Amino acid sequence: MKFSEEFRDKELVRELARRIAALESPPAILMEVCGTHTMAIARFGLKALLPPAVRLVSGPGCPVCVTDQGDIDGFLALGSQPGVALATFGDMVRVPGSGKNSLERQRAGGLDVRVVYSPLDAVEAARQAPEKTVVFFAVGFETTMPATALAIEAAAAAGLTNFLVYAVHKTMPGVLRALLSSGEVKVQGLLLPGHVSAIIGVRAYEFLVQDFHLPCAVTGFEPVDVLLGVETLLQQLKGGQPRVANAYGRAVPQEANPRARDLLAEVFEPVDATWRGLGVIPGTGVALKETYAAFDARRRFADVLAQVPPPTPTGCRCGEVLRGVLAPPDCPLFRTTCQPAQPLGPCMVSAEGACAAAFKYGGGD
Repeated sequence: MKFSEEFRDKELVRELARRIAALESPPAILMEVCGTHTMAIARFGLKALLPPAVRLVSGPGCPVCVTDQGDIDGFLALGSQPGVALATFGDMVRVPGSGKNSLERQRAGGLDVRVVYSPLDAVEAARQAPEKTVVFFAVGFETTMPATALAIEAAAAAGLTNFLVYAVHKTMPGVLRALLSSGEVKVQGLLLPGHVSAIIGVRAYEFLVQDFHLPCAVTGFEPVDVLLGVETLLQQLKGGQPRVANAYGRAVPQEANPRARDLLAEVFEPVDATWRGLGVIPGTGVALKETYAAFDARRRFADVLAQVPPPTPTGCRCGEVLRGVLAPPDCPLFRTTCQPAQPLGPCMVSAEGACAAAFKYGGGD
């Protein structure tokens, strides 16, 4: 394992930029699927190092951003139930639901909202406060799903009856298939997320080559990582031989992590999921299996959730940003009514959001 500083080496970055320019590859739109890539590209100014004919666009890889507004409204509704404490990762606290309601506003109004760094922190909160029902907002792709599964198993082993999970986890391969099948987005290559791939392995993306004939590269999040990914995509385009390249071999295996795979299969089962900006995509969400139904907030509070009204429009165009059809600066709300201090949508809130990256670092065109 290398230190991250080695993958920020200026000479290596310059050399990669020279190699990419020397390729003289055809014009290409490349999508960085992951929000962490989007933030790294903006932070390090990597777009400025690429040839004018190579364009990078953001994709649906920010887990906070793709969480449907209806799911946020449902979780917010649970906060008003007697004895309920809501637990969530920090990024979700400021994401607005309908009527600009948010966990931050609920907490300011006196409701019990707790920021945790791990699902196991929420389990510990339930252990320490048996009079409370602690509901954890389980957000994220395959990267964070194993931690949620471990928390559920830990709660079951401890015999806790006051720990629940409100699952909005989503899986990556299915959304890529849906996005590319729509025909709305025209891209010539994909930069695939390193941390998700550390769980599901490189082979999980082979359908992108077989069915869509797209060059792909799994890569990490430092400047050298990203540019290596771009280089291999352009090499594939120039050679006309698409494949799934692993440019993050120090962290990502070819096959799925067996322990994580078995754990997820033990606790979760696939269900349809609603994605912000993409609608319902079959089989891309997860629900708790019957064995762990006692920890499912959706089952415990089914009557409450059934009364939550449909989401009201906010004017936010985050969904189009997530589909790669709108650059953040092209949204009329960007930098005007939508800013980090007063965000109208999750793409401006999340540390992986494309709008937040463009606002902070520029280069969002």
